[in-house]
Amino acid sequence: MTVKSNSFKIDTSKKFEIIDITSKINELIDIEEGIVSIFSRHSTSAIVVNENEKGLLQDFEFMLNNLVSDKFSYSHDRIDNNASSHLRSFLLSSSESLPVKNSRLDLGTWQSVFFVELDGPRRARTVTLTMVGE
Repeated sequence: MTVKSNSFKIDTSKKFEIIDITSKINELIDIEEGIVSIFSRHSTSAIVVNENEKGLLQDFEFMLNNLVSDKFSYSHDRIDNNASSHLRSFLLSSSESLPVKNSRLDLGTWQSVFFVELDGPRRARTVTLTMVGE
């Protein structure tokens, strides 16, 4: 059993942005078979797995904006004015653990891995990969 790690940086250009990071993860996988944990080191971002279809991604943004509206005044806004971004991240996850087979993510036909920016634009967001396997 081997444990390896790697990381990469992402620059975002919008307040809300969904970036497909599947191919970048596959480039960095350094095990033949096992599990990779994909972790965002930021409290106003998320890692999610879903289908990379334009309409669905627009619906995802619409849903998050309606679940956590910017029209309210939140207590955290007194500190740094990004409470809605933090609240949206509570609904998502900062990580995913996924299977690896033949040195690639073993995803379903329509699945992709996304980095979700909730408080951009930001420079040098860090995604960390921890791989456990052979």
